[in-house]
Order: sequence, then structure tokens, then C-alpha cells
Amino acid sequence: MEYIYYLIIAGGIGQIFTALIYPYIRHRVFDWYKDIKQLKPLNQEIAKTYGHYIQGLNFSFGLIAILIPHHLINGTPLAFALTTLIAAYWVGKVITQIAYYPMYDIPKKLIFKIGSYGMNILFVFFACLYTLISLYNLRAII
Repeated sequence: MEYIYYLIIAGGIGQIFTALIYPYIRHRVFDWYKDIKQLKPLNQEIAKTYGHYIQGLNFSFGLIAILIPHHLINGTPLAFALTTLIAAYWVGKVITQIAYYPMYDIPKKLIFKIGSYGMNILFVFFACLYTLISLYNLRAII
């Protein structure tokens, strides 16, 4: 059972990585700020705010996983609730990636192609990890 803590911590590090790399991806890969400037001022601020929410959630989930991994898998109702929330977040991200993002082209540079595969692998890892932990917690409280 000890190995699960290492997986949770690895997931936490990965989530913090996604939060830290997020501004680079928006700016360098998607030229996001150029596109945002085409929106009305209020819509610009809403888009930026949601971008910060995503970044903040990724960072927060990662920090929780690194600092208190044992509390995420202790079989309590709170552990179930939190891991289910995180699982739903990442499962939703994976579904969104599959359903919508293939319609768009990312820049053709090799580093961006490799990065795209790497990020998708991370997202699937997070979705699987937290779904399994959530199910473990559910089993413990039933």
C-alpha cells in the first residue's frame, strides 16, 4: 500500500507542473493573448479569470496531493468527496481533450507535438489515479 503514496505524490508533482507550464502553453503554443484581445473587454477578463481558475485548481490539487497524500486515501467521507471532485475534474478534462481539441491544430514543431502527447498522458494518469482512489474511498465508507 506504500506505493500508492508515491503515485499520489507523483500525481501532485505532475499537477503542479501543469499549473506552472500553463502560461507558457497559452502564450507560446496557442497565442492565446492575441486571440483574447479580439473579445470585448468583459469577455477578455472572464476568459483570463477562468484561465487562472484552471491554473489555481491544478496547483491546489497538486499541493494537497504532495502535502497530505495519506488523507486522500484514508477511507473517510471527506477523502471520498475530495478525490471524487478531483477525479471528475480530470475525467472531464480528458473527455474535453478527446471530444474537442483534435479539431484544432497545434503548431507543427516537434517540441509541441511531444508536449501534447506528454500532457495528454498526464491528464489520463490523473483521471485514472483519482478515480481509483475515489473508488477505494467509496468502498471503505460503504
